[in-house]
Amino acid sequence: MARVALDWGTRDLAAKAGVSPDTIARFERGEQLKSATVATIQAAFHAGGIEFIPENGGGVGVRFKKPAS
Repeated sequence: MARVALDWGTRDLAAKAGVSPDTIARFERGEQLKSATVATIQAAFHAGGIEFIPENGGGVGVRFKKPAS
């Protein structure tokens, strides 16, 4: 969801996260990755303006961060 919201392809995300497109494909298939790799991908999304929403009764999700004032 986050990648689509930013209009990024798998190669875009891979470049921004500094990982291979194959790593992104494995991540999106739900395969197990090293926690450091997942953190790197999440940091790339965060830098792109995405905020991750934890489980809060309505399920986990993503949204755009509020712009800094």
